[in-house]
Amino acid sequence: MNPLNSVTGLLRAAERSLRGFESARLDGELLLLELLDTGREWLYAHGEHEVAEATARDFFALVSRRLDGIPVAYLTGRREFWSLELLVSRHTLIPRPETEAVVEAALERLRDRRSARVLDLGTGSGAIALALARERPDWRIVASDISAEALGIAQRNVDHIGVRNVELAQSDWFAALANRRFDLIVCNPPYVDTRDRALTEGEIRFEPRLALDGGHGGLQAINAVAGAAPRHLVSSGILVLEHGADQGDAVRRLFGHCGFTAVETLRDSAGLDRVSCGRWE
Repeated sequence: MNPLNSVTGLLRAAERSLRGFESARLDGELLLLELLDTGREWLYAHGEHEVAEATARDFFALVSRRLDGIPVAYLTGRREFWSLELLVSRHTLIPRPETEAVVEAALERLRDRRSARVLDLGTGSGAIALALARERPDWRIVASDISAEALGIAQRNVDHIGVRNVELAQSDWFAALANRRFDLIVCNPPYVDTRDRALTEGEIRFEPRLALDGGHGGLQAINAVAGAAPRHLVSSGILVLEHGADQGDAVRRLFGHCGFTAVETLRDSAGLDRVSCGRWE
């Protein structure tokens, strides 16, 4: 037996290699789990299990790519969101825990609605739409995106999760949605300032810039969505929109300028401004 090729040996080696990453241990576990096609409990119970030489080589190849900064979700092709395992690719934004605040806000604001027409703008992998569809099978949800490649991933997630109340549509924001109106519009638009160095130097440089770059100040897409949303909301319809932690004041002013009432900003699990909501009367 080669102890260096044991589960424990491989994970220790990966952790040493990835020590510059805050999530070094977890990253190693996720990469090894992808190759072994097993659960984390198995890793903990079988630390002495010897991994095949070819698998060990594949594992260190993945660790090397992680060292280049490539997000783990792109190396494994999947990411958990709202307890759903979603497929992702470089054509889709990686779903993040803070975006679950959008789902929470949407469910709370329509909690008494037995049926609702919902639009998820810029759906990407379909994360928000699928979370809502799973929670409220009585709602009819349209998930739109300008990217055909992203919609391909979203369709695979719809099929994988098995929901029947999500319709996919290719659209540049509202352009292809004609006169359709909704009770609720949710959106996680691009909101990173185009001058932010993270777009070219951080890990997010591997994600689709189209889904991240919000122009100067990061408000270009937010302005476009909030300005056009009233034409696609029914009376008393709700807009729920994610934004940057430092954009809450600007988004609330924008909502007010666009005619929304009952405007408020909600915080994510880290206590940061993350989601603003408004009602169209």
